[in-house]
Amino acid sequence: MNDYTIVNQVIILFFLMAAGFVAKKRDIIDNNTIKKLSEVLVRITLPAMIIYSYNRQFSKELLAKGGIMLAYSLAIHLFGIFLGSVLYRKYPRNIKDVLKFITIYSNCGYMGLPVLEALYGQTGVFLGSIYVTVFNLFTWTNGVMIFTGKGDVKSIKNALLSPGIIAIFIGLAIFFFPVKLPYPVLKTLEILGTMTTPLSMLIIGALIANTEFKSLFSGSSLYYSTVIRLILLPLLTLAVLKIAGITDHVLLGSCVATAAMPAAANTAVFAERYGGDSIFASRVVAFQTLLSMITIPAILILV
Repeated sequence: MNDYTIVNQVIILFFLMAAGFVAKKRDIIDNNTIKKLSEVLVRITLPAMIIYSYNRQFSKELLAKGGIMLAYSLAIHLFGIFLGSVLYRKYPRNIKDVLKFITIYSNCGYMGLPVLEALYGQTGVFLGSIYVTVFNLFTWTNGVMIFTGKGDVKSIKNALLSPGIIAIFIGLAIFFFPVKLPYPVLKTLEILGTMTTPLSMLIIGALIANTEFKSLFSGSSLYYSTVIRLILLPLLTLAVLKIAGITDHVLLGSCVATAAMPAAANTAVFAERYGGDSIFASRVVAFQTLLSMITIPAILILV
């Protein structure tokens, strides 16, 4: 994939996000609509896209790539936990908790999978879904502990039974065993899956429209954490994988892209649910999502 294609794909995603922003501002989409569309995304279109991405002939090469992505996913989350514990000590607790969370957890689901699908097709979604699995396991253990100081067993159980994780297990069964889906089922999954990208971008645009513009660019912690999330982590990922000898451009690009995603969309949700600063969290997510429209293509061009 050349540089021109990468830039074009991200511009398309930006325009889709802008459509969601305008729709929210003009009251075509309200907060209840955002909630319902998010349910459709999480429970229907995203699982369909994941299952469809696994509908391919088993190969040792693809399995090896999946293994590398799994190892990378574990490593980048553990490294994020380390960074969060040493970089934000000077900040008050309510701000520090949010900064830790956004350093570790990127928007690998809502935004990451659509970007990977746009750039690398089914293989990108296949690899990205492995990252999302690790993301979910860490969010509902370490992510909860960041805000509460203790784990939430019930939340972990719910995460493991979420539609996205179930879709991954179904997809793995299709991939490992000679399961050939009937054409009508496969085509339905494909059509539903293609709805994920426009739907997710509309939702993100609408969520950004909820943020007060005047306060969006204030605070040094906002810029400090953004440099770490959008620039430092993906560049370190690229450097380490290059040194490790990873040359496959789809695998390399998928790893770097997941690291280049902005703060996780559920940051504000976790902050609100577990007593963090949800207003600050919303500002960070909105600011990083907007800026990532520039940083993501810039980082991927280096790949």
